Amino acid sequence: MKLRLFLLVALLSFASLFNSALAHELQPSSLEIQQLSKKKYQLIWRAPIYYGNTHPATLKLPENWQSIGKDMISKLEDSHLHRRLFTVPNGKIHGSIVRIPGLEATITDVFVRIFWLDGTQTTLMASPNHPWFEIQAQRSSWQVAGDYTLLGVEHILSGYDHLTFVLALILIVSGWRKLLWTITAFTLAHSITLAAATLGVLHLPSPPIEATIALSILFLARELIILKQGGTSLTASYPWLVAFIFGLLHGLGFAGALSDVGLPQNEIPLALLTFNVGVELGQLVFVAVVMALIALLHKIRREWPIWAQQLPAYGIGSLAAFWFVERISAFYQ
Repeated sequence: MKLRLFLLVALLSFASLFNSALAHELQPSSLEIQQLSKKKYQLIWRAPIYYGNTHPATLKLPENWQSIGKDMISKLEDSHLHRRLFTVPNGKIHGSIVRIPGLEATITDVFVRIFWLDGTQTTLMASPNHPWFEIQAQRSSWQVAGDYTLLGVEHILSGYDHLTFVLALILIVSGWRKLLWTITAFTLAHSITLAAATLGVLHLPSPPIEATIALSILFLARELIILKQGGTSLTASYPWLVAFIFGLLHGLGFAGALSDVGLPQNEIPLALLTFNVGVELGQLVFVAVVMALIALLHKIRREWPIWAQQLPAYGIGSLAAFWFVERISAFYQ
């Protein structure tokens, strides 16, 4: 009993550190450039908090972009918002190169949207391996598809609550075929609600959704504990059904990433589809890594102690409980 209590306290402490360390550093920055008149533009750069500090990347704008006044900086809970007005003598910024020094020392991307005076939009991407972008009037469909696929992969791999849910499914469901159908049901469900929320068909406030997602993980942790104790589990009996129902909920959480970066006006179906493809690819990579790790642990030792077998369930439950309390407390801040 004392050992279990110690492990629970340790896991809750780890959850706090894990949450504060990883909450923002994998979130992409967003940069918006809006054309206000023929020669005047507004720039808005959202730089996420990076390991608890100001994001190390900065903007280096072309020399012919003449700033108007000083930058306006707003400090938000998870990021710093930089606003700047500038003019361009000939009014044209096509072909201009914007550099982002310091981005190469991070693990975050910068997702760029440009809103033109005629109502059209352009989307671009900068990354640590490519810390600059050249402004183009039009992006090809292949370029848009590549950007949103990468965004989907990065979002699922940085969404540690979603990955924890998938981890619990892996530990509960036995057999490759059943696991494949379960993950497919989860993907199908969150694709439905993601599309509905992104297109404005369905709208629910984010805080209750995030808190309920934590509860869904806590439910699976309880199911895993019951299963390890020799009981019957609803998830083990009907994994695809449980995955589908909770997948509808998780899709609303995924919609937050797209609401931050937006969708290109002329490529909405393509961007939405490829974002989902990226999420699925990221999930499959995660599943493959977890399964390989499980196989390695079985190879190291065929029979593990009971407490070691129950540790993942208590770890998942502790994380989920911490996230739930944290997200509920955010309602009153």
